[in-house]
Amino acid sequence: MLANSRSGMRGSLRVRSTPSAVVRSSRSSRSSPRVAAAATTPSGADSKTGIKMMRKGVKEAADENILTPRFYTTDFEEMEELFGGEWNSQLNKEEMEAVLKEFQQDYNQRHFVRNDTFRAAADKIEGPARKIFVEFLERSCTAEFSGFLLYKELGRRLKKINPVVAEVFTLMSRDEARHAGFLNKALSDFDLALDLGFLTKNRKYTFFKPKFIFYATYLSEKIGYWRYISIYRHLQRNPDCQLYPMFEYFENWCQDESRHGDFFSALLKAQPQFLNTWESKLWCRFFCLSVYVTMYLNDHQRSAFYESVGLQTTEFNQHVIVETNKTTARIFPAVLDVENPEFFERCDKMVELNKQLSAIGASDAPDFVKSLQKLPILAGFASHLLALFFMAPVEAGSLDMESTTPAASASF
Repeated sequence: MLANSRSGMRGSLRVRSTPSAVVRSSRSSRSSPRVAAAATTPSGADSKTGIKMMRKGVKEAADENILTPRFYTTDFEEMEELFGGEWNSQLNKEEMEAVLKEFQQDYNQRHFVRNDTFRAAADKIEGPARKIFVEFLERSCTAEFSGFLLYKELGRRLKKINPVVAEVFTLMSRDEARHAGFLNKALSDFDLALDLGFLTKNRKYTFFKPKFIFYATYLSEKIGYWRYISIYRHLQRNPDCQLYPMFEYFENWCQDESRHGDFFSALLKAQPQFLNTWESKLWCRFFCLSVYVTMYLNDHQRSAFYESVGLQTTEFNQHVIVETNKTTARIFPAVLDVENPEFFERCDKMVELNKQLSAIGASDAPDFVKSLQKLPILAGFASHLLALFFMAPVEAGSLDMESTTPAASASF
């Protein structure tokens, strides 16, 4: 549903270094006595979870597919042209400087401080729940680290072109690096770690044109806000489900996500052609559909995780999508009608189709047989996605949108 990975694009991402905070987290995880003592089977898998290991204490990265978190790159030369040319004159200078001052406050500088309860809680998570938690931490860490890589390179490339915008991107990369490092350190509580430097060099990068980066990252940040705040508020009301202390950090954490999204909304407002043409309406609907359906399918593949913290996966996902869509409607010119019953009915049908695909993939049938078995299922996916895309949209959007953090609804 998202663009395919591309290499060799002009201006493509070449990361010079990983952030020191994240590198320190990765290195400390490798040298931690707990990680060093992690038991493995003769086949090189972690004895407690069965997860494949790259080397002692470092897990093998999850296989990439259409639903896994991706690393993104863009045409950085076009970005330089945009921010150095007409965008310099169209950006609201006072608004950008106010945004920069907000990021410079670094409200969460001292927020991500761990304590002994992390390791103690991890030791109590056993069996299938332990593997589920590790998968959640890995996917979350990979997604946050992806944001760091993109924002860091944008900050570097735009430094001379537009210093104010460049510094905002750099400060956003600081936030993402902090999140990724915190998550990778959490993995060490489970005697594992991710080699983020290896991922930087070896993971495929998905190419998006600059305007698509703005649509996708805005949605990513805002849906991240609603996911974090919804989990946090649920666990505050149900403390018996608080299996791991990381969730207690989500209230402040999600404010980083919201601030990032507000920055992208300001960038979009500076380019009305990204919001007020018929093409922009189609692209906005496309990215809404891609982000919502990807999250819905991903989370239903891992219902056991949400159930382990007392959440009902379908209810949680529908709440997050509805609230994200309301927030997105403040800036996107058109959004999906997710409150039409047909929307989630088709999403649920795709969940069942996805289960069938997984069963085929896990079978012992020859590859050519699997390919034939998948054809009608993939056709079913295409049918549902097209039907959702061409549903009557909700006309929305306002170039005068106020940049505010939405309040979480009472149900979560």
